[in-house]
Amino acid sequence: MSAYPSSAWAKYFARANLALAWLGGVCLIALVLVLAVGVIMRYVLGQPILGINEIVQLTALALVMASLPYATEHQVHVRVDVFDNMLGRWGPLFGDVLSRLISGYVLSLLTLRAWDKAMDALEWGDATNMLNLPIWPFYAVLAAGTALCVGVFAADILLLLTGKAESKND
Repeated sequence: MSAYPSSAWAKYFARANLALAWLGGVCLIALVLVLAVGVIMRYVLGQPILGINEIVQLTALALVMASLPYATEHQVHVRVDVFDNMLGRWGPLFGDVLSRLISGYVLSLLTLRAWDKAMDALEWGDATNMLNLPIWPFYAVLAAGTALCVGVFAADILLLLTGKAESKND
């Protein structure tokens, strides 16, 4: 269920976040399986899997970046609200808006750079060293995850400023 009002754009947005979250879940299961097989192959059978580090690193990247927008939408990240009581009535709201503006800006820069790298990697056929896996899809997942996260921050700011959402610090 989405944390946003049920307008048409919000439904599509929530579906995109959910689809990426499912991709993150698949990556988590794949990561667990690859690591379990890798441990068994190395320590039980004495035959380590060639390139397992590449598989783990790329799968972990996809896992985190695909899950980020969903986690951000539902605001399940760790928060520290040490100064909220001292900030008064408007302080937490100001802090929430400012943190989303800064995060959105930084992630928008990351989105643009990841998209550029994905297009370069696709054009030049960049691949990993050991297994020769193409790396453009992983840059694309990074770009999609950060772009949706920027959208989540923008929606949060609008909802906070219009009073349709309470500051989570309240």
